[in-house]
Amino acid sequence: MGDKAHTHPGAAGRATAADHPTSVRNVVLVGHSGSGKTTLVEALALTAGALNRAGRVEDGGCVSDYDEMEHRQHRSVQLSLVPVEWDGIKVNLLDTPGYADFVGELRAGLRAADAALFVVSAADGVDGSTRMVWEECAAVGMPRAIVITHLEAARADFEEMTRICAEAFGGDDPDAVLPLYLPLHGPRAPDGHAPVTGLIGLLSRKLFDYASGERKESEPDGDRLPLIDEARSMLIEGIISESEDETLMERYLGGEQVDVTTLIEDLERAVARGVFFPVLAAAPAAEGARQGLGTVELLELVTRGFPTPLERAAPKVTTPDGAPRELRRCDPEESLVAEVVKTSSDPYVGRISLVRVFSGTLRADQTVHVSGHGLADRGHEDHDVDERIGALSTPFGKQQRPVSHVIAGDLACVAKLGRAETGDTLSAKDDPLLMAPWEMPDPLLPLAIEAHSKPDEDKLSQGLARLVAEDPTMRLEQNQDTHQVVLWCLGEAHADVALERLRGRYGVQVDVVPHRVSLRETFGSRAAGRGRHVKQSGGHGQYAICELEVEPLPNGSGIEFVDKVVGGAVPRQFIPSVEKGVRAQAAKGVAAGHPLIDVRVTLLDGKAHSVDSSDAAFQTAGALALREAAADARIHLLEPVAEVNVLVGDAYVGAVMSDLSGRRGKVLGTEQTSGGRTVIRAEVPELEIGRYAVDLRSLSHGTARFDRRYARHEPMPQQIADRVREEPRAVS
Repeated sequence: MGDKAHTHPGAAGRATAADHPTSVRNVVLVGHSGSGKTTLVEALALTAGALNRAGRVEDGGCVSDYDEMEHRQHRSVQLSLVPVEWDGIKVNLLDTPGYADFVGELRAGLRAADAALFVVSAADGVDGSTRMVWEECAAVGMPRAIVITHLEAARADFEEMTRICAEAFGGDDPDAVLPLYLPLHGPRAPDGHAPVTGLIGLLSRKLFDYASGERKESEPDGDRLPLIDEARSMLIEGIISESEDETLMERYLGGEQVDVTTLIEDLERAVARGVFFPVLAAAPAAEGARQGLGTVELLELVTRGFPTPLERAAPKVTTPDGAPRELRRCDPEESLVAEVVKTSSDPYVGRISLVRVFSGTLRADQTVHVSGHGLADRGHEDHDVDERIGALSTPFGKQQRPVSHVIAGDLACVAKLGRAETGDTLSAKDDPLLMAPWEMPDPLLPLAIEAHSKPDEDKLSQGLARLVAEDPTMRLEQNQDTHQVVLWCLGEAHADVALERLRGRYGVQVDVVPHRVSLRETFGSRAAGRGRHVKQSGGHGQYAICELEVEPLPNGSGIEFVDKVVGGAVPRQFIPSVEKGVRAQAAKGVAAGHPLIDVRVTLLDGKAHSVDSSDAAFQTAGALALREAAADARIHLLEPVAEVNVLVGDAYVGAVMSDLSGRRGKVLGTEQTSGGRTVIRAEVPELEIGRYAVDLRSLSHGTARFDRRYARHEPMPQQIADRVREEPRAVS
C-alpha cells in the first residue's frame, strides 16, 4: 500500500484454500448499479494473474457475472465470489448487486466480509442508497475504502469526486476521507479531454504509468511537485490525526520529518481499525493489456491495509435452545462454526451453498449439524438436522476447484447440502450451535401467481420451496382467505428474477394474476332472519326452523353466538348445530363472498320435529336464517388497514406525507432520527399500498424504506365498496 512496485504477479494468481486466517482477506464490493463493481473485480483478477489477457478465466467462463439471467438483464442480480491471490494472500472478492431489489445479496456479502470497497462512479457520484450502506458499515465499525471508477467519462473529475465522497462519507471528520494517489493525465485529446493514464503516489512521490498496459514507475517532473506536496501534506495530517501514537502530530507540527515507513504503518492500522478511509482510482485494462489502472495499488491496500479475519469480533453464538456460548476469534483448532451466506442451484450439480467459516475447520465428507432460524413466516421450513458435507470447492467463474478443507476465516462452496438454507449455521455434530441471524429486509411487494397448466401445478410447490430456500428476502404465502399463492418480493426486478428462475431453472410456467386483499363483511344495523329447512320426499325427512337476531359489535369482536331459546322450542342438542351452521355461513360471507366478522347472533326461537329434525337440518336452517337477516340489513364491506412506518430523508418528508394522504392514509405523527431522516407513522388501507414498495423508491430516489403490519379491518368508503363489488376478482 505504500506505493510499492510490482513487476509481475509473483505468487499471485489462482486462489484455492488458505492455510491460516492471517493469509485471508474477505472484501465486499458495494456501490450503486452501474458503478463498475463487476468490471473492477475482473480487472483485479486480471492483474492478479487469475485471468488470461482476453479478460476471461483461463479454463473457461467469465469471472463473476456468469449467470445467463444477469447477461439478459445487463446487471448483477446475485452475490458472487471471486478468489484471487496477491503476495501470498488469498483475497475473497465478494461482488454484490447494486440495484435495491437485491439488497438481500448485499447483506449476505456484508455478513461474509471483513472490509468493504465502496465503488463510486465518477460519472454518477454517490447515491442515497450507497450512503445508507456506508452508515450501516460505520455502525458496526467495518473498515472501508473508496474506489473511483469511470474516470474516462467526459466530465469525470477525480478531485471533485473525492470532495463529494469526503462530504458524503466523512461525517464529522471529512479529513478521514482522503486520496492516496492523484490521477496522472495523458495528452489532451481534440475534444479537450485528457485521459487518465497513471497515478501519482502521494506518500512515495512516485509516478506509476499504466499507459503501456504494464505498471511503470518513474520520478515526477518539477511542475507536478507543488501539486503533490499540497495533497501530500493533507494526507499526512489525516493519517497522523488517526495515529495511535499521540505524540506524532505534535512532532510533525514541530517540523519533524516523519519517516514514510512510519506513515504507511499508521495508515494501514488506521484503515484496519475503520477510522481512516482512503480514496483510490481504478480502471480496467485496455484490450491486450495485463494490468488495469490502479489495480496494483488496490490489491496492495486490500492485502496490507484491510484486516485479517482474526481482527473481526467473534459473532454471537448460542446453543439451539438459546444458551449463550462464547466463541474464540477465528481459530482453526476450535469447534466448528460456519454459516451459509448464499444458496444457489446448479442444473447439473444440484444445490450449492456458499459458506463462511468463522471457527474451526470444515472438511469434505464431514458430518455437521445444521441449525436453522425457522423463518416460518417467510415460508421456510425450520430444521435442526445432521448432514454430510459433500465436495468442497472454491468458485472460479463457471468452474469449481476442489479443496480438501476450509479453515476459519475463509469461504468455500459446499455441494449437495439438502436441507441447509441461506442463513443457517453449520457446527460440529456433537456440539450444535446457532449464530445470530443478520438483518434482512422484509419483502413488501406481492406477486400472486398461478400454475399455467396441470403439469406446472405439479412442479410449482417444489420450485417455490427451492426459491425461498435460496433467497431469505423472499416470502411465500398460501393465503387462506383469497386462496392465492403469493410471493412477496422486494421490488419489480426481484419479482422478475423469481419468475425467470421458476421458468428457466425449475421448468415451471406460471401466470401472474391480480393480487387480492382479504376483505371482510359486517352488519351495519340490527336485523332478524328466519331459517326454514323443511323437506319431505318419502322416507326420513328434514325439519328445522330457527329465528335469529343479528347486531353489529365493536371492531375485533369476531362472531359471538348467544342462545336465548326458552321452553325447548329448539332442543338443546341442536343449538350447537345452529351455531355451526351460522359460523359456516359467516366464513363464506353473506353479501359479496367475504368472511363475516364482528356481529352477535342471537338464537331466539325455532321449531323441531320428533323424527325429522337432525344436526344437518339445523345447520342448514342456521345458515339460511343468517342469509335472510343479511338481505334485510345494511352490510358494510371492511378493508384491512396497515400500520406503516416510513423512514425517509428530510428532503422527501413533504412528498411522502402528501402521497400517503392520496392513498387514503392517516398520518399519525413524525419522529426525527439521526442522519437527517424522519420516521412517518401512518395508517393506510392495504388496497392502496400493494405497489408502495415500488412507488416509495421512485418518490424518494431509493433512499426511503418502510415496514407495515396489519392493524384492523374498518368500513370501506361507499364509492370504493361499490367499485370493488363491480370488480370482485380484484380483491377477496
